[in-house]
Amino acid sequence: MGSLHLDLKDCSNCPIRHRAVCSRCEPDELETLEEIKYYRTYEAGQPILWKGDHMEFVASVVTGIATLSQTMEDGRTQMVGLLLPSDFIGRPGRTEAPFDVTAVSDVTVCCFRRRPFEGLMTTTPHIGQRLLEMTLDELDSAREWMTVLGRKTAREKIASLLVIVARRDASLRKQSPKNGMIFDLPLTRESMADYLGLTLETVSRQISALKKEGIIELEGKRRVIVPDFETLLLETGDDVDGGFIS
Repeated sequence: MGSLHLDLKDCSNCPIRHRAVCSRCEPDELETLEEIKYYRTYEAGQPILWKGDHMEFVASVVTGIATLSQTMEDGRTQMVGLLLPSDFIGRPGRTEAPFDVTAVSDVTVCCFRRRPFEGLMTTTPHIGQRLLEMTLDELDSAREWMTVLGRKTAREKIASLLVIVARRDASLRKQSPKNGMIFDLPLTRESMADYLGLTLETVSRQISALKKEGIIELEGKRRVIVPDFETLLLETGDDVDGGFIS
């Protein structure tokens, strides 16, 4: 989930190819997409979209992580979602951005000009089918987050976020989460606190407790090692046979 080091002119080199909106496209369909795509990069903290912006493009997150947030009438900002690699920004038929989208880390997005992309939705069934699946997955994830934010303890919230990131990281590597897996946590502790509705002190205390009990190991500030994935799952408060949508 770090910075981009691959040559993406050829879609076959794309690190999200098997998960993105174009994952089921045939070679001729990819050639059509090539004609309307371009890449943009954003530094950590830089806005990608402001709520109400006219949507000139839709896009897939290729590397990095971004947040979806909404500013309330009293000026407070509520983080309402995360965009991880392969997640989609925008909706065909929607001309204005419904949320602020901000890069948390350095982000690269693969953009498609909105109007031509909307045209492809009717002529390229593979794109429409995959986008529908992604939208339904997003809905499931949103429902899960309602449980995370509303009913879980601080420890369960932290463990749940770690599991979500671990599963996505494994998926991008075409693997299943496993014991001893290593991934980079793309959020600062401040961002985790904002997203989970916790204080910075609580986040730091809970992460330290998970580390002290051997549930996770840390290398530096961001690298996480999970000695036993099932043990981490138990800390989420979820049914181990169910869990989060990845």
